[in-house]
Amino acid sequence: MSAPIAIVTGAARGLGFAVADRLRADGFTVIGLDVAESAGVAACDVTDHEQVERLMTALPTAPAAVVNNAGIVRFGPLLEQSELDFRKVVEVNLVGTFIVARAAARRMRADGTTGTIVNITSMNGVAAGPNAGAYGATKSAIALLTQQMAIEWGPLGIRVNAVAPGLIDAGMSEAIYADLEARTARSGRVPLGRLGTATDVVEAVAFLLSDRAAYITGQELLVDGGVTMSVIASLPRPRSVDGVGIGGSGAPDGMIGSG
Repeated sequence: MSAPIAIVTGAARGLGFAVADRLRADGFTVIGLDVAESAGVAACDVTDHEQVERLMTALPTAPAAVVNNAGIVRFGPLLEQSELDFRKVVEVNLVGTFIVARAAARRMRADGTTGTIVNITSMNGVAAGPNAGAYGATKSAIALLTQQMAIEWGPLGIRVNAVAPGLIDAGMSEAIYADLEARTARSGRVPLGRLGTATDVVEAVAFLLSDRAAYITGQELLVDGGVTMSVIASLPRPRSVDGVGIGGSGAPDGMIGSG
């Protein structure tokens, strides 16, 4: 029996490369896709539906797993962002995810097989960051698109989930964490006390693709060390309100959380 096929987009480097490597170890025949051909990676523009459909049709069997990792960012303040850069990010991140997932789901339906899809989103789709252009908006949109795919394709036996990396020392963020000051400051904001690694993200992806997640679909799993839920924890707070009991230490009843 031949090994199941897994497709990983943006597989030439960073998180995509790490995901592809893990899936090979898990027994998949991995087909890596990227805009430029490289060792073990086929050239494919995820925004070109004809290219994607041809590739999907040429597969010997429908893919059992798809990881939509391809993505770009164009940094800069929105007031200075060009429409070209904004549209390019939307095309690659959002439309590219749709095109690849749709092609895979069509092939699964045609072959009468089931499969799993994991879309890579981001903590920036949950909490906006400055000067990120369209990036956060596309990731938020992919999260909702994941839900829509899940409810429409669930009856076909196709599970669709998303993984949202946080402050990860890999891929697009390597340049940021090469700056020691930025690295130290950001690490200190994470409740778990460290930056994430490619392995942290890969493990989440592998879990959602596996039978261990057989009853999970339409979900977005944040892999962020708790950082997106820690905003209030980082705000200044007088010690006088942290006593045990109603109202804290000496604070009138009803004062806590009243605004």
